[in-house]
Amino acid sequence: SVVAIGNSSTSQTLSLTNGTVQTVTLTGNCTLTMPTATAGKSFILIIVQDSTGGRTATFTSVKWPNNAAPTLTTTATRWDILAFFSDGTNWYGNYAQNYA
Repeated sequence: SVVAIGNSSTSQTLSLTNGTVQTVTLTGNCTLTMPTATAGKSFILIIVQDSTGGRTATFTSVKWPNNAAPTLTTTATRWDILAFFSDGTNWYGNYAQNYA
């Protein structure tokens, strides 16, 4: 099942204790703190813009393709889907964007 983290504005610490598919609605610009890196762990994070849109997010301790974090879709009520995998030291992220 999908775990709803709820609304998040300035900061949110991610936890995998409730599940590995999670959704968060951005109600402001947010810093997302990753859980402790554990080898073989993975999870999906669905980021939803609120009805205002234009929100941004940054992630702590994530390695992205080409060393470039994604610029989230800022259109109101759109979704970005991010997938993360850990090797025990780092989190590696990938993403698909702009779902209506």
